[in-house]
Amino acid sequence: MPARPKHRDAIVDSAIKLFRLRGYSATGLNDIVDESRAPKGSLYHYFPKGKASIAEAAVTVASRRIGEAMTRLSEQNTSAAGLVRAWGELLAKWMAGSNFRAGSPVTTTLLELAPDELAVTKAGRKAFANWRRIVSDKLVGDGVTAAQADRLAALVIASFEGGLIQCRVEARPDILLTIARELESLLGTVGTSVRKA
Repeated sequence: MPARPKHRDAIVDSAIKLFRLRGYSATGLNDIVDESRAPKGSLYHYFPKGKASIAEAAVTVASRRIGEAMTRLSEQNTSAAGLVRAWGELLAKWMAGSNFRAGSPVTTTLLELAPDELAVTKAGRKAFANWRRIVSDKLVGDGVTAAQADRLAALVIASFEGGLIQCRVEARPDILLTIARELESLLGTVGTSVRKA
């Protein structure tokens, strides 16, 4: 297995952090260099196309980490309803832990760059598709048809991503917890009706 690039991971991690806190436009390359403690030359070495290519990497890495967290929660819960409750609780905890300063590491970047930056937009589409698939697979496991599972999974992801914005603006974790409870109830009802049919 080849060695990991020495400073690339630090640059991407720093970009994820700063884009969440400040947004893409308000984060300069010097900010990323300072936060990562990587030599400025490393930034241009790993990302010769500039800041947008850092954003693409940040969206890709952050979305993978989110997907991994969702997958762990999916494995720990027996139903899609349990998954969304646990996911909402974790998001609320993360937001409160950041003092409501850190938004979604994916959505905050996409709001500024999509659809104009095609590579970033593509990374965002892949992220949302992966998250929807995790929820959809769980719903199919509950007995929901694939088509309905896809629609419900889209609702779940859209609800939480919008909830993160509201939670940040209003500094209230209960927004995410309310979304989680309502989605849990909805998905529990869908799963129950399928099992009774």
